[in-house]
Amino acid sequence: MRNPIAEKVVGIAPSGIRKFFDIVSEMDDVVSLGVGEPDFDTPWHIRDEGIYSLEKGRTFYTSNAGLKELREEISLYLKRRCNISYDAAKEVLITVGGSEAIDLAMRAMLDPGDEVLIPQPCFVSYLPCAILAGGVPVTISLKEENQFRLTKQELLDAITDKTKILVLPFPNNPTGAIMTRKDLEEIAEVVIEKDIFVLSDEIYSELTYDNEHVSIASLPGMKERTITMNGFSKAYAMTGWRLGYACGPQEIIAQMTKIHQFAIMCAPTNSQYAAVEALRHGDEDVKTMREAYNCRRRYLMHAFEEMGLKCFEPFGAFYVFPCIKEFGMTSEEFATRLLEEERVAVVPGSAFGECGEGFLRISYAYSLEDLKVALGRLGKFIRRLKENQHRAKEEK
Repeated sequence: MRNPIAEKVVGIAPSGIRKFFDIVSEMDDVVSLGVGEPDFDTPWHIRDEGIYSLEKGRTFYTSNAGLKELREEISLYLKRRCNISYDAAKEVLITVGGSEAIDLAMRAMLDPGDEVLIPQPCFVSYLPCAILAGGVPVTISLKEENQFRLTKQELLDAITDKTKILVLPFPNNPTGAIMTRKDLEEIAEVVIEKDIFVLSDEIYSELTYDNEHVSIASLPGMKERTITMNGFSKAYAMTGWRLGYACGPQEIIAQMTKIHQFAIMCAPTNSQYAAVEALRHGDEDVKTMREAYNCRRRYLMHAFEEMGLKCFEPFGAFYVFPCIKEFGMTSEEFATRLLEEERVAVVPGSAFGECGEGFLRISYAYSLEDLKVALGRLGKFIRRLKENQHRAKEEK
């Protein structure tokens, strides 16, 4: 029988995150710090608007690009938060989550053989989306000593005459790294000089704890060569509503909308009405959740310091990325033993690229009570590892 499956699909490895949590789902008494999902409920006024839209019978298709009101609110939001002006009618597209925006942008922009630069460690979707779009993913290994930021030299070293797109995933999942204005200015200089384009995934833009988030599209000469992608899952605790958006040059957004038209039709209607409410009246909700995450972030950093676990201080998203190289285990071995021996679930850093080996992703999108229990168990596990290492040295 003829093989029914495309080779490029077979060659894509399943998500390392999902693989690990298939095991977790079959275990009892596990404290999970692995899922990148807010533990907050969607704020009531946002839920109410979604419910009201259903009660009013707003169950029809919207335009392919999304509700006019929502596109206008996104345009206003990006102007006041990032100082970028987008034409709501021509430069904004509503998508089914931020993940669809990534897929659409790559499919609209890549020809076979075009190279996509992907800084790693990073969200797991960029590389397979590039492959499925016919592109060639080229990874850039970010370094802990640079706080997992992308440097100008790293970018220059990776660019070839086939490079078309740079993925810029900051604030970063899984490291929590951010890029400052100065960092972005140096990257923008190279992008313009080398005539490439940027997919700026800013889904964690509201979860920045040190400086205000800066979008690379706001820098001189960058709006016309950047697709800015964002959504409502993280900032507004709306993961299940499946709503994101992409903003960028009219000619690119038009082609992305065409693909979206044939593949999806439109994003969920009631989710779009709820998102209008989120943008109009949700700033205080975002502030409250951000302050809670920051409290948890500081707690984790203090706990790591007390247990002697090395971890650079992240200032974005809701993840920390501690280093476990001193224990002589792979990330997967460490995570598996921690799960089996102490019933704490974290994600091996290797799930986010080869350069994530030797690290763990720990999410603090959990209650402080859960974090305290999990960190207590992690501390016990690390003490036992260190005692065993000390004993082995003495025996030598």
